[in-house]
Amino acid sequence: MTWTEAAVVSRSAATPDIAVIDLAPVAGAAFPAYTAGAHIDVLIGSGLVRQYSLCGPPEQGAYRVAVLNEPASRGGSRAMHALKVGDRLRISAPRNRFPLVTARRHLLFAGGIGITPLLAMVRQLEHERAEYRLHYCARSRARAAFVRELAGDPRVAFHFDDEDPGQLLDLARDLGDPRPDTAVYICGPDGFMDHLLRAAETLGWPQQALHKERFGDPPALAGPAGNGTGAFTVRLASTGAEYLVPEDRSVLDVLLENGVDAPFSCQQGICGTCVVRVLAGDPDHRDDVLTDDERAEGLFTICSSRAFSPVLELDLT
Repeated sequence: MTWTEAAVVSRSAATPDIAVIDLAPVAGAAFPAYTAGAHIDVLIGSGLVRQYSLCGPPEQGAYRVAVLNEPASRGGSRAMHALKVGDRLRISAPRNRFPLVTARRHLLFAGGIGITPLLAMVRQLEHERAEYRLHYCARSRARAAFVRELAGDPRVAFHFDDEDPGQLLDLARDLGDPRPDTAVYICGPDGFMDHLLRAAETLGWPQQALHKERFGDPPALAGPAGNGTGAFTVRLASTGAEYLVPEDRSVLDVLLENGVDAPFSCQQGICGTCVVRVLAGDPDHRDDVLTDDERAEGLFTICSSRAFSPVLELDLT
């Protein structure tokens, strides 16, 4: 991965737990342009790599991220909250696995810090004069970022747990029955997303209409009848080299240990950086980033997914 040095040019508190950080290039050309829904990888000083959605207007020169200070963090959010104006860090070019799609109508559902990519989407949809509705859910107004920016927009509905129960999210009303002209976008904590996805399925929404980005580990996926959990062999089509993947190691772990230059970032199956193509074998998909169509085409995440078959052949040099 190519890293670019960036400087913190602004830092503010959106809530007691959420820091808004603006980054600008240290030297050379401007940052690459991006589209709403994109994220960047940030290389923390300790060597951690974390992904943060870009939440500023896509046309602005700087990159803006909003970071929740997670008590159970493995170190990334604490390091980001410790940043001061003038500090430097390294970032990747933007990548987008959560883009706006072509549709007549857009329904957006944000849970807590999941507002970050959806805020950029709202700005782009406003610019395009597209029809949309944003539902923003949080435990309280005081702990929800960007409320002031969104307040007064009749296309935005707030749902706060500690306010009037009548304004809480009602998916029968706020999502409703499937419409072929409507795209749905969901982002937030696991519990929030799982609730919405189950409700959408119950209401009959087809998977291709649902677009999601998860902040955190994907849900654990078990293979049928206990399969897909043991050791298997991964073969590289380009060299014929074979490596045993034990049940307690990932494909990515084994490849890196054997000197294979494999792409990776989140190591959780949620960012899409490590996706490669399966040429032979039966993959056990355990990511939360690929669509069913992409899986059917043979795409595979080496950081989180495994195999049902004894051998999995990958298109990786």
